[in-house]
Amino acid sequence: MGLRPVDLARRAGISTQLVRNYEDVGILPEVPRSESGYRQYAEVHLQALLTYRTLAPGFGRETATSIMCAVHDGDDALAFRLIDASHAELHEQRLATDAASEALGAAAEEFLDGVPALSGPPLLVGELAAQLGVRTSTLRVWESAELLMPLREQGTKYRRYGPVQVRDARIIAMLRRGRYGFDQIRPVLDGLRQTGSAEALKAAVAERRAAHDRRTRAMIDGSAKLHDYLGGNR
Repeated sequence: MGLRPVDLARRAGISTQLVRNYEDVGILPEVPRSESGYRQYAEVHLQALLTYRTLAPGFGRETATSIMCAVHDGDDALAFRLIDASHAELHEQRLATDAASEALGAAAEEFLDGVPALSGPPLLVGELAAQLGVRTSTLRVWESAELLMPLREQGTKYRRYGPVQVRDARIIAMLRRGRYGFDQIRPVLDGLRQTGSAEALKAAVAERRAAHDRRTRAMIDGSAKLHDYLGGNR
């Protein structure tokens, strides 16, 4: 007996419309039609759907879709390359987190107890951007997100970045290179500004590493499900 769209939807915990959307983009293998035009789903379509749903948390919806499409096109090699690329990307993220942790630890220590180690005249926006290797527009984005708060010259209203603002910009730049989001960066800066403590920084790094671990586990689960799908449908 065939399966109805609602049967697949219930098993996957999604809507019947989403089942059809998945079919349209190739996440499900080709679905035969009855003489009257009704879709005739089978166990293979349910397994494809569940495989995709298991792949998506670790590999992301776009990559998981590409993997399933490659499989259904008979191009297992491409599917494996996509999996390898995702693992390589995660490895690079881990390395970036390690580098950010080391650099940020040193940067934070320079400013503990509220005494900035840097000295010298305030920097203009172009000077700070050049020092950090970013565009001036990037600094303005950070300002709009209320992460970076430059001083303003009286009269000209030019942005000026003193030692504390330079510290903040350095930390933001390092965390962004480690792919931290603004919501993850904000408590790090708040901790340094309010208490002179690097505890929020350590917590942010620890959470980032935990997120890497969660993604690795999800990728393992997805790969195992794909292995079973390939073994049962070849």
